[in-house]
Parts: sequence; structure tokens; C-alpha cells
Amino acid sequence: MNLSSILIMAAMICYLGLMIVIGFHFSKTNTSTDDFYLGGRKLGPFVTAMSAEASDMSSWLLMGLPGVAYLSGICDASWTAIGLVFGTWLNWFFVSKKIRRYSQQIGAITIPDFFSKRYHDKNMLNCIAAIVIVVFFIPYTASGFAACGKLFSTLFGMDYMTAMIMCAVIIVAYTTLGGFLAASTTDLIQSIVMTIALITVVFYSGHMAGGFSAVMENAKALPGYLSFTNTYDVTAGTAKTYGLINIFSMLAWGLGYFGMPHVLLRFMAIEEEEKLTTSRRIATVWVVISMAVAIFIGVCGLGVTKAGWIDTLSGSDSETIIVKIADLLSSQGAGAAVLAGIILAGILAATMSTADSQLLAASSSVSQNLLRDTFGINLSEKASLLAARITVLLISIIAVFLARDPFSSVFGIVSFAWAGFGAAFGPVMLCALFWKRSNKYGAFASMLSGGVMIFVWKYLVRPMGGAWDIYELLPAFLAALAVNIVVSLLTERPDAVMVAEFEKAAS
Repeated sequence: MNLSSILIMAAMICYLGLMIVIGFHFSKTNTSTDDFYLGGRKLGPFVTAMSAEASDMSSWLLMGLPGVAYLSGICDASWTAIGLVFGTWLNWFFVSKKIRRYSQQIGAITIPDFFSKRYHDKNMLNCIAAIVIVVFFIPYTASGFAACGKLFSTLFGMDYMTAMIMCAVIIVAYTTLGGFLAASTTDLIQSIVMTIALITVVFYSGHMAGGFSAVMENAKALPGYLSFTNTYDVTAGTAKTYGLINIFSMLAWGLGYFGMPHVLLRFMAIEEEEKLTTSRRIATVWVVISMAVAIFIGVCGLGVTKAGWIDTLSGSDSETIIVKIADLLSSQGAGAAVLAGIILAGILAATMSTADSQLLAASSSVSQNLLRDTFGINLSEKASLLAARITVLLISIIAVFLARDPFSSVFGIVSFAWAGFGAAFGPVMLCALFWKRSNKYGAFASMLSGGVMIFVWKYLVRPMGGAWDIYELLPAFLAALAVNIVVSLLTERPDAVMVAEFEKAAS
């Protein structure tokens, strides 16, 4: 191992060590499950904003999005980003304050718990919501572990499985120690590291490509690469039409936010509802800038390839473009190697900030919503905390098993899990917060139909191609929303107590 590799490794080890220290620090503050899962509702506006967005973006921001732009141009990546920006703003503007007020009013500390208490249902909604979370969060977490494995195996030639397990152990360690406050605090730090990584890579890659004018010239030379209505077909070397169906499919990514448990939990955890306005502004600005820079990194990466500094990347290997650029930077001297280490720590940050939040949400579903609420197993606070920590460990083991294939696509796994949550929880959340006529039967039918439709559309309908080739989130979301409305109207009205709670939360 040469000096640059040693310095990169040292920078990354220091970063990982800091995460463990934070977890140990906050382990002393967790005296109840409310502390472990919501941090006692003590988050400030800046931490809330950056924690929500860091946990949202995941390794997709620094690996998946630049990889898509590198391969096929800005069209696919940009329409996805536009959908996510609008979804982010709408979620903060319409949902955040309402769910913060409503969840505190009824004493809910998890998303399944919120649905259960909102609709005065003891077991049915708790059970199905908890199952949905586990089903879709395990592959989501697996995508994060896969990104870590790719990072270390690409950079240091480490065995993929060994690298992935090492990172998983660290994530599990600080999450099980510190719970929600540790996850949120590390998310804040990770968002800062991710920002440093994005800015450094975009300027360095532009320089190595011969300047930003050279970057744009290289991109213009490829048919459809800079178009919003065409993509570049790398196999044929020609432009490929990107129609309205594709555009609406990518814009539909924004619908997913209404059902993301790890983002919604941040809204529930802020110390004061009024501070969510500040959080919204911070979060929206960060999302716009970070995604725009991530897409441009993919374009700059193409320029670096054309300049002969790195080899042409194909398939899922395109998702390592930032890793390749950081490796190139590390050859410029000791200071550059340390900076490269920070960049690569940024990829770890993107991965870990999402994985820790997902693990907490999944563990709460098992320990709180299944063991205690559905199966009626009464646990002391100490035993409940232990059950939560054991659940984090078990889910991580399953996720490691699912991520054992080093050729899996981070973007592909995330898109499926994102669709699952958006369709299963999004319509239910919107109806729960904004429609007092909705009831538990509509919520249950909506959750079930949304989750099932994701699998049906992805594996049975979408492969038919043509007009059916729509991102599964859009049809599943619309179907689940329609089911919620129809079933609620065909079944009994909510009782007076439930209506009164709704109106109080709406005031």
C-alpha cells in the first residue's frame, strides 16, 4: 500500500471512529424507547433539515445519480432530480407541521404507531405497516451496504464481502448505541462531508477534463447527452427518444416523499413545530444544489474519461465515477490524498446517513409495533431497548446477505424500495392528515394495494414495454389513493372522537 492509500485510509478511519464516538456519547441519553426512536423530540431546525435530507439521499446521491448521468446524459437524472426537488418542498410545506402536531397530540413515536392511533386501530394497521417497513427497508439498507463494499473494493482492492461487513458493523454499532439522536447528529456531520465531497469533485474533475468548456464540448459531441428529451444510447452511439411516459415516470419519484418513514420521523422529532419553516428552506436549498452538482459530476466524469485520465466505465461500474476521480486526486500529493479521503468519506456518509435511519425505522416496526402492539408482549423500557438493538442487528445480517452480489445496482435497488414506501404509505399519510372521512378500512386497503401493486407492476406489467413501461410508483400510488377513497366511503364513518382529534390537529 503506497503513501496516498495510507493517507486515504487514515482519513476514512478517523471519520468512522468519530461516528462510533458520537454513538457512544448519545447512548447515555437513551432512557426510554421515545428517546431511542425520536430523541425525545429535541431536534433543532438545522439538524432536522440536514438530517432529513442526508438520510433521504443515501449513496444514490454520490454514486447512483452521477453514474446515470455519466452513462446516458442529463435527461434521466435531471427529470428524476426535478421530481425529487418538488417532492421535497411539498412534503416539508404540507406534511411536516401537520404530522409533528398530530403525532404529539396522539402520542405516536413511529409511523405504524401514528397510523394505529390516528385511526383508533390496535393491531391491523400496526401489523401491515410494520411488515411493509421491514419488506422494503431491508433491500434499501442492503443497497447502502453494497455501496460501501464497492467503495472499498474499488479503491483498495479489498474483498467486496469483507469491506461490506466491516462498514455494516460500524453502522450497526453507532446506531444501536446512540439511537435516533446519534443517527440525527451523525447525519448532520455526514451532510457537511457530502457537501465538501461534491464541491471538491466537481471542480477537480472539471480541471482534469481540461476546463468546464472542454467538459461541455465532450458532452455535446455525444448525441442526446445534454438533451431533456433524449438520452445517449451508449451501445448504439446514438440519441434515444425520452418521451412523456419516461418524464412522468421520473417526476413520480417526488411522490415517494409522502411515505418515507425515515424522513417523516424527522418531522415528528423537531423540538418546536414553528421551526419547521426554517428547516424547509434549508432542506430545499441543499437538495437543489447537491443534486445539480451530482449530475454535473457525471458529465465532468465523462470529460475526465475522454481526457484519458480514467478508463471508460460501463454498466454498474459507472456508479464508481466519484471513487475513480478521488483516486486520481490522491496521486497529487499528501494533502490531495487526505482530501481524497474526505471525498470518499463523503460516500460513506451518504450511505451511512440513510442506513442508520432505515435500521432505526425497521427496528421500531419489529420491537414496538409487532412485538408489543400486535402480539401484546409487554416489555419493560430496558427490555424494549434491548429488543430494538437486537432487531437492528438481525436486519443488518439479512441486508448483508441480500447485498452479497458486488454487481448489483445501487440506483436500481433504491428505486424499487422508494416506490414501495411511496405507494404503501404515501396515500395513507395524505388521507390521514388531510381527509377526516378516511377510516381504518380505507387505510388498510390502501396500504395493502399500494405494496402489492409495486410488485405486480414491476414484474408483470412493466416488462410488457411501450406505454406500460412506467415507473411503478406512479400507477401504484394512484391505485392506492383511489382504493383509500373508495373503501373509506363504502364503510363506516369515523367516530366523533376521531373526528375531534383530526379537527384539533388541523387547527
